Amino acid sequence: PDPEPKAGEVRVRVHAAGLNFAEVMARQGLYPDAPKMPFIPGYEAGGVVDAVGEGVTSAKVGDRVAALTRFGGHSDCVVVPENQIFGMPASMTFEQAAALPVNYLTAYHMLFQVARIKPGDHVLIHMAAGGVGTAVLQLCKTVPDITTYGTASAGKHDYVRSHGCDHAIDYRTNDYVEEIKKLTDGRGVNLIMDALGGRDWKKGYSILRSSGQLIAFGWANMNSGEKRNLGRILKELTGLPLFSPRNFMDDNRGMSGVNLGHLWHEVDMLADQARALMVLFEQGKIMPHVDKVFPFAEAAEAHRYLEQGKNVGKVVLVP
Repeated sequence: PDPEPKAGEVRVRVHAAGLNFAEVMARQGLYPDAPKMPFIPGYEAGGVVDAVGEGVTSAKVGDRVAALTRFGGHSDCVVVPENQIFGMPASMTFEQAAALPVNYLTAYHMLFQVARIKPGDHVLIHMAAGGVGTAVLQLCKTVPDITTYGTASAGKHDYVRSHGCDHAIDYRTNDYVEEIKKLTDGRGVNLIMDALGGRDWKKGYSILRSSGQLIAFGWANMNSGEKRNLGRILKELTGLPLFSPRNFMDDNRGMSGVNLGHLWHEVDMLADQARALMVLFEQGKIMPHVDKVFPFAEAAEAHRYLEQGKNVGKVVLVP
């Protein structure tokens, strides 16, 4: 049966749901926050409010909203607290609404809450053609004089350039560390957004400028196809770099971590950031790129599409 909203909750009839790498890793048993199976994945959705619980004042039946969900988003309806829904601009589609919360909140939080970028900064984003990468590139354009570098396969270079990447690097044929050194005359970058993990965290740290920061927000290197590979996992774990506060102090560099799924105790902060993103959308400064839409019946194919790295921008599921 459809869930019923309790006091302070709303029910959203889902028109589109976002698919993220977190759900792929959860399916493979590589995402520690996932509930025990069987469970419904999904962190975000776009839809229409069709029921409200007692005391709800910020939403009414019929409102078009984007919703943040703590799993369960890949359903035809979800129930969430009212502070986890955000009104959609009139020009926003449900697919765009489903493409915005996780990717753009992650990017916004890293750029403006954790790193606090400023004019003149140099920013490297790995997996620049993905959902978060696209969001980072667009948001960097809202700050003057930011130079961006993005790693992506050669076939995706036109795409990342179209979203604001100044220097596209083909990680398959070039060592991005050496490329960054060449492009910056050996100075390196101020900020690195790294969803690769493992040995790449060490490589990235080596090309940070003084006062630079690497933000770890994923571990895509764990992925080896449709099923988890224990050998690959062991290799990743044994390749973890060893850092200490003394390293950061002596090097005048540092690392931070971002996991949106561990910020549920800071929903008010995320809500403020989500509202800021809706304003940027209305101003035409950001625009989620929906690469491909799959019906729920083809969810398995959507997972394959994402884990094989075929996407540029966001993959979305629709009931």
